[in-house]
Amino acid sequence: MANESDNITIAPDPDTYKMESSAYDPDDWRSETTSIGSSLYKGIMENGRRYQTLRESEYFSPSDEKQFETYQVGHLACLLMDSDEPNILFQSPIPSPNNVLDIGTGQGSWALDMADMYPDAIVRGVDLFPPPTSWVPPNCILEVDDVLHQWTWQEKFDFIHLRHGIGAFTPDEWSRLYDQCYENLEPGGWFEQIEMNICCECDDGSVPADNVLFSWGPRFYAAGAKAGKPLDVTRTMRASIEKAGFVDIHEKNAKWPIGAWPKMKSLKEAGFVNMQHWLTGMEGYSMYLLTKYGDPVPWSKEEVQVYVAQMRKAVKNPRFHAYQYAKRVWARKPFPEELAKSKICLY
Repeated sequence: MANESDNITIAPDPDTYKMESSAYDPDDWRSETTSIGSSLYKGIMENGRRYQTLRESEYFSPSDEKQFETYQVGHLACLLMDSDEPNILFQSPIPSPNNVLDIGTGQGSWALDMADMYPDAIVRGVDLFPPPTSWVPPNCILEVDDVLHQWTWQEKFDFIHLRHGIGAFTPDEWSRLYDQCYENLEPGGWFEQIEMNICCECDDGSVPADNVLFSWGPRFYAAGAKAGKPLDVTRTMRASIEKAGFVDIHEKNAKWPIGAWPKMKSLKEAGFVNMQHWLTGMEGYSMYLLTKYGDPVPWSKEEVQVYVAQMRKAVKNPRFHAYQYAKRVWARKPFPEELAKSKICLY
């Protein structure tokens, strides 16, 4: 991440941060999960927000207390939107996962819930910044690492989960990540990804055509394109997963209400929580992108704050029936005999 802004300062140096679990062999743990030095934990401060420093390439989402609160609210919204499903944590047909990886674990909410639901499974959560979690279940490990590097976990996974990866990777990096997931799954293992489309939608005309809500998606698509990390993941993820070699691909699209406007009680609750996700996360999601890649020129911090205030006012308008699309894709790594059969069919 470039240190060219006048607003960049270095935060105070906290104590060394360590995450460990007693359920694993100590030698194995030391080889894969190490103490997190204070230089990594403090990150870098810019425009009042803290960002990760592990990866040299930039990532627009902050890694601070405000953003971790956003991640927690987003996790709750996911649970509420899938409350009618047999399993609210994933859709892949896995009766009892054994070795699970959660990519971009954030605060670790999904990994922690997964470890609680499946106490016999080993659940690993990995991200670029240490999560603010002081306790984890004995079968859960939260690690700090860059998944774009060569993976060094000793055992292959039977389930890999990814959520909210939008804006984290270039197209080439996305391809590399899907390839890594494929290579590190057991034959027959499942990969699952869920992403939110950043555009606000409305079907009934309750949101005026010139309202600021409709500027959010196009503005961020433009900024993401300038940054070299397109934000249209929901449009490309299925094809990219298939290109990596996955089979038995399933897709689920859903309308996530933004606000408590739906009549159905379950959607009303989910919509209220999703609105809170927008309210708590808008500044974090927008500050870096717009001050670096805003159109037509980078914005000031104050301009972003004014824009976010306008968005918050619109999001909270009870007369607006806005929503966003969410896409979930889950797919399986083929068994060797399937690969052999497909090769025979080619000739």
